[in-house]
Amino acid sequence: MAKKKEVTVEEKLRALFDLQLIDARIDEIRNVRGELPLEVEDLEDEVAGLNKRLEKLNVDLEKLDHNIKDKKNQIEESKALIKKYTEQQKNVRNNREFNAISKEIEFQELEIELSEKHIKEFFAQIEQKKQVIEQSTERIEQRTAHLNHKKSELNEILSETEKEEQNLKAKSEAYKKDIEERLVKAYTRIRENVKNGLAVVPIERGASGGSFFTIPPQVQMEIASRKKIITDEHSGRILVDQELAEEQRIKMNKLFAKM
Repeated sequence: MAKKKEVTVEEKLRALFDLQLIDARIDEIRNVRGELPLEVEDLEDEVAGLNKRLEKLNVDLEKLDHNIKDKKNQIEESKALIKKYTEQQKNVRNNREFNAISKEIEFQELEIELSEKHIKEFFAQIEQKKQVIEQSTERIEQRTAHLNHKKSELNEILSETEKEEQNLKAKSEAYKKDIEERLVKAYTRIRENVKNGLAVVPIERGASGGSFFTIPPQVQMEIASRKKIITDEHSGRILVDQELAEEQRIKMNKLFAKM
């Protein structure tokens, strides 16, 4: 059985930096999309909420129309009763009966007045709701137009980047399989804990990439020797020398160009 080739520290560093370049590329694609997916989602929720409100307003209008019809029917019923009572008054035998019927007529007249008052109130409410409906419809049209614009913007970005992102994610997983598990775990942990997601960085102008803390010359020489994995004492990032980083960038850029 052939003995498995031992992976050197330099090979591990190159593999880790390659993985970092792939994941940084994925981050870059996602940054291009930015807040657009959330913005689209918020706009969809807003439009859905406005449409729901508009539905309720239209239901309220139907109820008010129904109430007006009810009150008009009540008025007609009261008028019919007044007519009936007026006829009965012609045949009364005494003042007591006349007065009793007069009270009934008076009550129905008051009922008519009250119904007419309610009808006026219902019409006022209808006018008010129609104004709100008009404003809501206008708002829905504006927000829907804005939503469609943002969706179009997002779809355009997705169509340009989705395939590349999927390919990069597959590459990222494939590269992780070729790196020992403990290093992948360390790399993932560092990526989660640093602001820009950079877990493996080169030395730039005597400091770790993205940092202002200088690295002592002796440590820089150790990093350049590629004999052991060294981390930045301030950020915890894994450090590689500038030459190795440049070589891997050229290699990975060729890979990215094919995607």
